[in-house]
Amino acid sequence: MITDSYDVSSEPIIKLENFYGEKRYLVNKCILIFSKVIYEYMLEHFQCKQIAEVGACNGTIPIWSFEYKEETIAFYLTPMGSALAAGTLAEVNHLTGASTFIMFGSCGSLNKDATDGKFIIPTQAYRGEGLSYYFAEPQDYIEIKNSDRLAEFFTEWKLPYVQGKVWTTDSMLRETVNLVNKRKEEGCIAVEMELAGVQAICDFYGFELYDFLVSGDVLIEGNYEMEGLAAANHDLDKLFIALKIAKNV
Repeated sequence: MITDSYDVSSEPIIKLENFYGEKRYLVNKCILIFSKVIYEYMLEHFQCKQIAEVGACNGTIPIWSFEYKEETIAFYLTPMGSALAAGTLAEVNHLTGASTFIMFGSCGSLNKDATDGKFIIPTQAYRGEGLSYYFAEPQDYIEIKNSDRLAEFFTEWKLPYVQGKVWTTDSMLRETVNLVNKRKEEGCIAVEMELAGVQAICDFYGFELYDFLVSGDVLIEGNYEMEGLAAANHDLDKLFIALKIAKNV
């Protein structure tokens, strides 16, 4: 069973050194971008330099750096989904040395009253995906350890936010009525597709993760709302908050 996958009593056979050689140390902080619109904005409006690339048989992912308020910060367009986003993050660490990661993106609201007009700062993520079970002991939820620190920033900056549990799923097409209701009963206020795996891999390797979300669609039985999805994905306000976080952590 997948819950038997957490093995820390033997060594991994495949290591990143096999593909990339020795680890490099170029930057300390890195921003994960999910929106192609935001990614292209950064390339157009900052003086960006490619410092590495994540390789794969189906294409590469360039990693860029730029100067922001006298600090060098990296960024890249991350794949979606827990396994790919988390695995890519580990490769980015090996290629650049970045160990503090800022991640933001859209999510589906499970509680419109709680999330409407607010940023969402997750406190825990339900592990409805696969990768986290290889990097953390089996349990239903994983703690998002920098949630309170991020909430302090949002309070200081007078940004509207709500903290709460979220559900990380591998399949938005299987967010069924019964599963949505079950997660809501457990206190989840949103559903997304990366956080549990990314937090697990960060905990395993000792990286720091700062994550916030914006709800774009609302999961209501018989009345699925998606009018806000484009804005939640692509509006630039999230980028400037991420830059502010990167400067303060």
